[in-house]
Amino acid sequence: MAEEALIMSSGKITSHLTSSLLAVALLTSFGSSMLYGYNLAVVNSPAGYIKEFYNHTVVSRNGTGLNEEALTLMYSLTVSVFAIGGLIGSLMVGMLVTRFGRKGTVVNSTALVFLAGTLMGFSRICSSPEMVIFGRFITGIHSGISLSVVPMYLGEIAPKNLRGFLGLMPSIFICAGVFLAQVLGLHELLGKEEHWPLFLSLVVVPTFVQLMLLPWFPESPRYLLIEKHNVHATITALKWYRAKCNIQAEIEEMQEEQRSLSSVETLSVWQLLLDHTVRWQVLSVVVINIGMQLSGIDAIWFYTNDIFQNAGIPAPEIQYTTVGTGAIEIVAGLIGCFTIERLGRRPLIIGGFGVMGMCCAGITLSLILQTHVPFMKYISVGCVVGIIAGFCIGPAGVPFLITAELFKQSHRPAAYTVGGSLNWMSNFTIGFIFPFLQRSAGSFCYLVFSAVCLSVAIYVYFVIPETKNKTFVEISQMFATKEAVEESQARSHPDQLKLKKMNGYGSLENGSLEFDSSTSCP
Repeated sequence: MAEEALIMSSGKITSHLTSSLLAVALLTSFGSSMLYGYNLAVVNSPAGYIKEFYNHTVVSRNGTGLNEEALTLMYSLTVSVFAIGGLIGSLMVGMLVTRFGRKGTVVNSTALVFLAGTLMGFSRICSSPEMVIFGRFITGIHSGISLSVVPMYLGEIAPKNLRGFLGLMPSIFICAGVFLAQVLGLHELLGKEEHWPLFLSLVVVPTFVQLMLLPWFPESPRYLLIEKHNVHATITALKWYRAKCNIQAEIEEMQEEQRSLSSVETLSVWQLLLDHTVRWQVLSVVVINIGMQLSGIDAIWFYTNDIFQNAGIPAPEIQYTTVGTGAIEIVAGLIGCFTIERLGRRPLIIGGFGVMGMCCAGITLSLILQTHVPFMKYISVGCVVGIIAGFCIGPAGVPFLITAELFKQSHRPAAYTVGGSLNWMSNFTIGFIFPFLQRSAGSFCYLVFSAVCLSVAIYVYFVIPETKNKTFVEISQMFATKEAVEESQARSHPDQLKLKKMNGYGSLENGSLEFDSSTSCP
């Protein structure tokens, strides 16, 4: 039966977005990725109520309340424990996707959300701050898993000409999650003292929808063929996700990738780091994931209200202005999603980091001059909007997509583990050191973020090739060419051979090798 399906398939691999592909992208992003954005912003609005609950509980237990420092520390733990959970979740990705598959990991990890939602929802009834903190920790584990597995799953089920569009879908829902938390946190909705446990536990709703529908869809065809060697299930999955495509041609492309692997066994993180054939890919994942967090976007989100207050926006209107920035995030994410297949990955990530770098420098300039030049306070607001828009249009989602595209099947889980763990560690680091950095450097602290953003943009421009419409094998060959050129240059006449210019794929352009006339033989 499987063989007949291969023979009957004819024509070119489809470039159409099928309803099944779109449904899976929406379900996984809605039930997993959106929760990351929601949990980033959900604790901001009820912060005062949560602190009051903590203090009241301690008074009822011990007879005395918490001082300001202890209360701040307890609340800071509630916020930052999310990142610690995310780090742990990202370290589990390689093991989980190998054992349960891509879709299986997404489905099985929903149990974490229901557990966390139950703990946070009943925390006030049980008079237990520990339930809030532990619930935040568990949601962090789920987000750490989802941030890596969802882009990996979508990248593997999508045809090569739609990988960018589907790969950026999670980043749109992350922005939507932040926006949803900002809207629901308004005083007119759930921003009241009696509603904060419900506000924190609403994460179970989108996850329940995902759990009811996602199991009906097939697993990743690449996982089924390359790792499980199940041709029949692979053909069934491809028929589900494609419309009138050449299934045989797509399976042959997967088998070519399988033959190119030295081993079909999934590599560990240590084996990945020791594999010199993928050193440039690993370095690229390290740079873009660290740069994504050290760009200062979290610091900007955290201090948005302060910047708006300094700009003279009335205090009652600041919450609505903040919601407006959330809407800008979604619009910027949609622009990136619908243009990535036309523009490519490089322009979005280079442009995004470039805009962020210039706007970070603009904030420093405006904060220094706003005491002397009144209109500069509006420049600072514009720079905040520019940073958020620049981040959401490229750096928010492209790093996760590129991580999927730069590696073959055996290396991909370990690469996501490396990228995800660095992402979460950088997230925690910037949240911890920014108050000290701001205290010591003042307005100039944003120049640090500017330097990071511009450095990442320069690195991507010179090192990472364009991966649009390329198969995973073709992308690996680009970096293999780069490795071969460097090794041959090092072996043969290192003093005489100069590398003038490399093209966008890491290989030499015509006429780009020349000999140094000053050292050549007569």
